[in-house]
Amino acid sequence: MDELTRGLLDFLNASPSCYHAVENLARALTGAGYHRLWEEEPWTVSEGGKYFVIRGDSSLAAFQVPRRDFRGFMIAAGHSDSPTLKLRRQAELPSAGGCLRLSVEPYGGMVMRSWLDRPLSVAGRVLVREGNGIAARLVNVDRDLVVIPSVAIHMDRNVNKGTTLDPAVDLPPLLGTGEDSGAFRRLVAETAGVPEEDIVSSELFLYPRTAATVFGAGEELISAPRLDDLQCVFGCLQGFLAAEDSGSVPVLCVFNNEEVGSATRQGADSTFLTDVLERLAGALGVTGERYQAALANSFLVSADNAHAVHPAHPEYADKKEAPVLNGGVVIKYNASQRYTTDALSDAVFRQICREAEVPVQSYSNRADLPGGSTLGNISSSHLSIPTVDIGLPQLAMHAACEVAGVRDTEALVRAMTVYFSRSFCRREGAVTI
Repeated sequence: MDELTRGLLDFLNASPSCYHAVENLARALTGAGYHRLWEEEPWTVSEGGKYFVIRGDSSLAAFQVPRRDFRGFMIAAGHSDSPTLKLRRQAELPSAGGCLRLSVEPYGGMVMRSWLDRPLSVAGRVLVREGNGIAARLVNVDRDLVVIPSVAIHMDRNVNKGTTLDPAVDLPPLLGTGEDSGAFRRLVAETAGVPEEDIVSSELFLYPRTAATVFGAGEELISAPRLDDLQCVFGCLQGFLAAEDSGSVPVLCVFNNEEVGSATRQGADSTFLTDVLERLAGALGVTGERYQAALANSFLVSADNAHAVHPAHPEYADKKEAPVLNGGVVIKYNASQRYTTDALSDAVFRQICREAEVPVQSYSNRADLPGGSTLGNISSSHLSIPTVDIGLPQLAMHAACEVAGVRDTEALVRAMTVYFSRSFCRREGAVTI
C-alpha cells in the first residue's frame, strides 16, 4: 500500500465524527507549521505566515499569507460531516424484552438499511463544566458498543422486497439488557475523563466500527465509512500543504452540516468563509475597493464526491456523463445550477488538471432523476466568485460503508497541488491561471 493511501485510511479511521475530523486537520496543520487564530481575538498576521481558525469545533479554514501583495484567493471547500444517527440528549430508551436501546434521530440522507446488524459505536463532543466556564471534550467510545438488529425474515416475509424502516421504531440501537438506568451517561463521562455531574450537554453520533481498507484483485478499491466527504477533504489538504507560493492566498475551508442543508453558524450557508477572508484582508490592510478587486481575481473549488456508474444499475447514470472508479477527478454539472460549474469554471479547472496531468471525468444527473446539491452554490451565494463543483467517483454514497478508487485520491492531490500554486486573474475580458 502506498503512503498516500495509508494516510487516507488512517485519517478516515481516526475521524469517527465531524469534531474528530477537524481535530485531525488541525493536528496536521500544526505539524506543518500553521498557527491557530481565535475568532474572539484580534488577528495579527505576517507575510509568509501560516494560520487556521476553527468555528464550532467542526469547521475549519486555513490559509497562508503570500510574501508579497496578494492578487486574490484560491479557495477549496469540503465538508466534515456525513449521514449518521444522532443521539438524543436523553438517550437511554428502555424497550421490550428487558432491553436497553438508545434514542436516535437520522442526520442527513442516510441509507438506513446499511446500518443494520453491524457493530457500531459512539463519538462526538461533550460540553463540561471547567472552573467557572464550559469546555468541549472529544469523545470516542472506541469499542463495539451497540447494534441495530433487523427483524428476522420469519417475522417479516417482505424484508427482501423493500421493507420501509421507521427511524423511531427500527433504528434505535441495542445497548444491552437489564434496567441499569444511567449506564450510557456514565460510560460517556468515563470516556471523556470527567465526573458525570460535570457534563452539561453533548452532541454524539453513531459510527460504524468497520475499518477503512483496500480491496479488489489488485487492491485498487477502498471500502470505508465517511468517504463522502473526507476523501475530498484529505486530498485537498495534501494539495494545500504541498503547494508553492503563487501570489494569491491559498485557502482550505472545511464546513460542517452540509448533509443537513448548511444553514448553521459553521455551515457553508453561514458567514464563516467571508468572515475569514475579510478579517485576513483587513489585517493586511486590504480593504474597500482593493478587497473587492481581490475577490474578482479569486476562485473556489467545491470538492464533494460524485456518483460513479453502478455496476449492477448503469441505467441510473447518464449515458454520456457517467464517471468510473479510478477514472480521475470528476467535474459536476447541473442545468439548474445545483452544481455551480459554468463554462468558465469548467475551462479553468480542466486547465489545472491538464497541467497536473490528471484525468478528468464529467458528471450530470440523468435528466429525469433529480440529484443532490453541494457546497458550491451555497457558498457562492455569499461569495460571488467563479466556482467549480468537483468530486471523486464513488459507489454506495450515504451508506454506512462506501466504495471509491485508490488512484483517484492521488489524482485529486496532484490537481489541488497545482491549483493552490496558481493565481486566477481576469483582465479586459481574458482569464489567466
